[in-house]
Amino acid sequence: MPTPNTAAMEFLLTRRSRPAKTLRAPGPDRDALMPILTAAARSPDHGKLEPWRFVVLTRPAMERVALAVADRAMALGMDTEAIDKARLPFVDSPLCVAVVESPKDSPKVPALEQTYSAGAVCLALLNAALASGWGANWLTGWVAHDAVLAAGVFGLEPQERIAGFVHIGTETNPPPDRPRPDLDAIVRWMDA
Repeated sequence: MPTPNTAAMEFLLTRRSRPAKTLRAPGPDRDALMPILTAAARSPDHGKLEPWRFVVLTRPAMERVALAVADRAMALGMDTEAIDKARLPFVDSPLCVAVVESPKDSPKVPALEQTYSAGAVCLALLNAALASGWGANWLTGWVAHDAVLAAGVFGLEPQERIAGFVHIGTETNPPPDRPRPDLDAIVRWMDA
């Protein structure tokens, strides 16, 4: 019979992302962030390719990103509400880690598995931040997928893309829980 890690299971069964708009300073400093990044980097990685990397955005970089996002949104003809929705997470939270999917050529590990690994890193980063006592939220949206921002603001190579922005800070308002999936509706048992 396995020995359960009841504290870890309790955390996983009750974990809840904190909306980025509720995150405020302080955020983790470099010393506090390194164990969180280390935990995220322990995600499943078939072939040990490390098909992801991190770009840590501190407060000064976040201000620059917020301005670039607003400029790009205006160039795309977005309305004020859409501009603010994209810009404000970079204004509100004190720190953000961009998880960059950085696929590697591999005859054994398909690109899709490398994408899954980058997604696993995002979730592991989010959970490690939450387990460390910080508020955290994983966001994507058009900012994560815009090629102009990817290259010009985040310094991505043409084959790279942002898997997620994980905003980390001090939570100001614990969010209420939300409805969770009905396991009877999404689980199929195959016994034979």
